[in-house]
Amino acid sequence: MSNGLSFDFTGTSVLVTGGTSGIGHAVATAFSTAGAEVTITGTRATVGQYDTDLSAFTFRQLEMRDDDAVDALAAGLGSLDVLVNNAGANFPDGLDEWSPEGFSASLAMNLEGAQRLTVGAKEALAGSTMAGGASVVNVVSMMSYRATTIVPGYSSSKAGLLALTRNLALHWVNDGIRVNAVAPGLIDTPMTAPMKPYPEMLEGELAKQAMTRMGTPEEVAAAVLFLCCEASSFTTGTAFAVDGGYLAL
Repeated sequence: MSNGLSFDFTGTSVLVTGGTSGIGHAVATAFSTAGAEVTITGTRATVGQYDTDLSAFTFRQLEMRDDDAVDALAAGLGSLDVLVNNAGANFPDGLDEWSPEGFSASLAMNLEGAQRLTVGAKEALAGSTMAGGASVVNVVSMMSYRATTIVPGYSSSKAGLLALTRNLALHWVNDGIRVNAVAPGLIDTPMTAPMKPYPEMLEGELAKQAMTRMGTPEEVAAAVLFLCCEASSFTTGTAFAVDGGYLAL
């Protein structure tokens, strides 16, 4: 028995921030496989500095806290059909997120950069002729809904990105741009890899999900592509949880 799903984004232009690994790479790969022209961003100077094969994409170096670089990328977009705000990290520069400096750096990396890029890309998105309208998808987190005492800056920034999703969806509803979010649970990515050597920590996190396993980046990518396709043309301002039942418990 087969129940596979396929997407067709032939001829569309897609930008995925933080597309060199993890969820971002899976999203970029899924769009490229579906026929889209995909640009990804990463923090390293050249694409050759990554071990992952990124030859299917156009690469742009971008540090989300560099306002001038963000503005330059937005200004040079031309046409754009889909923007996926995925770039982000915790403990920026190794800082303690309970310190004012660490908290501020986390907000700048995970929230303010995405807001700056998205607003800067409005003209390019508004010019899209994609069926169902242009789409922005923000990658948030289960930490948007529940507290964490380890990375409070990251948690606060993701909660802010969820609020920004709803505000932009309402603000741009008449501009032909839909704005949604995906909220991943515990996904098997480089960001969560440090948990694996500590079974008690990993099992403790898995116990918070109804499905006691880690999700895959590809499972998140499928939700992103759905939110950008014509089949979801009546969907805006929502967050699609890909969480293994985390929010159900």
